[in-house]
Amino acid sequence: MDGSLGIFARATFLTVVIAMGGSAAAGELAATASKRIPICHGYSCNYRTMLALGPGDGARFRSILRAGAGSPQAERSAISKAVRYFEQRIFRATGIRDLPQSEFGASRIRGQMDCVDESTNTYALLVYLAERKLLRFHKVEDKASRGLFVDGRYPHWTAVISDRGGTEWVVDSWYAPMGGAPDIFPLSQWKKRGVLESGALD
Repeated sequence: MDGSLGIFARATFLTVVIAMGGSAAAGELAATASKRIPICHGYSCNYRTMLALGPGDGARFRSILRAGAGSPQAERSAISKAVRYFEQRIFRATGIRDLPQSEFGASRIRGQMDCVDESTNTYALLVYLAERKLLRFHKVEDKASRGLFVDGRYPHWTAVISDRGGTEWVVDSWYAPMGGAPDIFPLSQWKKRGVLESGALD
């Protein structure tokens, strides 16, 4: 085989390989690519700490979501585990473990998070997962809110995903301590909750 023919054969082979597996390889690279995410804390994003997610984090998220590849329900369970891992990484970045819910009337408490911080950070994670093609059964929606004081409910925000059937699901990490499992259930149910009873949110 002369030199030019050899080059042509190698180029043809490479073209076939790219056509057959290039998209998968690209997906693998995207899933492990580094990403810097500004983490909100201090109530209503008064403070921001940059969290660098590296290839090791990408591989961990890919492993977590792969375990949920069988069904929408399994994927939501995997998203819960991804949020828990993400919050562990946030703790390593801020050095402060966020307590569940919020201290009402407080402000600018570094490292602690209200629902604005929590929903913003969870939304950023969900976008990170979607960008890396790790969500098979859900897409990321805009954040949602409920409560206006005048309706007897405290204002509250959450991140949201939707399944292929159009059902929207909250991913609400505010109620749990840092690293705990977020609430994941239909947005329609979440909208009805939050009534102030004896000074506490249900």
